[in-house]
Amino acid sequence: MTRPLRVGIVGAGPAGIYAADLLTKDETLAADGTRLSIDVLDKLPSPYGLVRYGVAPDHPRIKQIQGALHKILDKPEIRFIGNVEYGVDLKLEDLRRHYDAVVFSTGSDRDRPLDIPGIDLPGSHGAADFVFWYDSHPDVSPEWKVEGTSVAVLGAGNVAVDVARILAKSADDLLSTDITDNVHQGLKAKGITDVHVFARRGIAQGKFTPMELRELDKQPGVEVIVYPEDFEMCEASLAAAEESNQVKTNVKVLQNWAIRDPRGAERRLHLHFLHRPVEVLGTDRVAGLRTERMELTGDGGVRGTGEFVDHEVQAVYRAIGYLGSPVADLPFDEERGVIPNDGGRVLDMDDRPIPGVYATGWIKRGPVGLIGHTKGDALETVTNLVADRDSFAPAEAPEPEAFTALLSERGVPFTLWEDWQRLEAHEEALGEQQGRKRVKVRSREEMTRIARGED
Repeated sequence: MTRPLRVGIVGAGPAGIYAADLLTKDETLAADGTRLSIDVLDKLPSPYGLVRYGVAPDHPRIKQIQGALHKILDKPEIRFIGNVEYGVDLKLEDLRRHYDAVVFSTGSDRDRPLDIPGIDLPGSHGAADFVFWYDSHPDVSPEWKVEGTSVAVLGAGNVAVDVARILAKSADDLLSTDITDNVHQGLKAKGITDVHVFARRGIAQGKFTPMELRELDKQPGVEVIVYPEDFEMCEASLAAAEESNQVKTNVKVLQNWAIRDPRGAERRLHLHFLHRPVEVLGTDRVAGLRTERMELTGDGGVRGTGEFVDHEVQAVYRAIGYLGSPVADLPFDEERGVIPNDGGRVLDMDDRPIPGVYATGWIKRGPVGLIGHTKGDALETVTNLVADRDSFAPAEAPEPEAFTALLSERGVPFTLWEDWQRLEAHEEALGEQQGRKRVKVRSREEMTRIARGED
């Protein structure tokens, strides 16, 4: 192929950007002199996906990942094109006409359902909705009423810990971050005194990282409470603590919190282990949560004891995992929330690879692991894509200008990399006025207008 290999990547979060980076570094392509032309598309006017809209605003260390992603998107072989929604503005046949290969990295954007009575009562929320709100996602309502004085968070992963921390801490403690005014005002109006986190399994089975766990105890005016009666370590738990530094550290931190003297803080964050949610209580809205006490089975699993406990709460936040959303023109595994694939090669209804179509990230394997884990995942997909390149049906219109011309013809107000940099500079200027690094622009319309220089 004398022209560059054209690759379109749908989704400009870490998974998609890492895939683009690995393509530019592939030794096989470099050895045979294959040039690359990569477009990374996103439905939002901005890049970075989960890092911008899925990480709590008080996580500056994680948000520093944006710097590394910025350097990748700055590469000459890579072009960012935002504000383009696959399945609305484009179909698969459009992408196949303009690219030799297409990689889907659309992530996981829905809450995993929890089938218990009362889960749909007013005051019961999915964590994804709450996270998108406090991260000022442009496609969610700016309004959110944080109800109650006592609330429950269901889950034992980093998202549950993030949600609990944001609910417990003072809104003013977030004023150094990039939160928008509506989020600050919404959190400032809350009257929460107690946040209860419920984990179905034991202290050694928590999925949160030590860094996330420790941050719970670093909030002014918030006391973390752990209950000694929730501590139970079976043989499998002891083995896990010996084999994993993460588990060992988590167990040690929780044990220290359980035996320390009360601090008497104005707000309390309660961590409950071996409690399985069985019913959200209430008639017209959430009035409580019923849990079943669990016990370890010796192999890392749990079983119910038949003992039930009612907790008085006025809101429930479900953080038990995410699911991907169906992708237009492709098969979809609704139970797992992923695109069926074999090593990143997307499979049709007969489990045969669809030529030139790939997946990476959470839409490929489900929402497992940290942001950095998507690198190894992307490597597998990119390796298979490169191995398949001689079998690709050549794109009919591979010129980069032909693709943007199509978007213009369809009236899509797309944004390019230089447009994002204009928006980024605007957000940084807003932050400078308030002594902050950045303040997000919330609405899609305003983001697009500023990015495209249409003031």
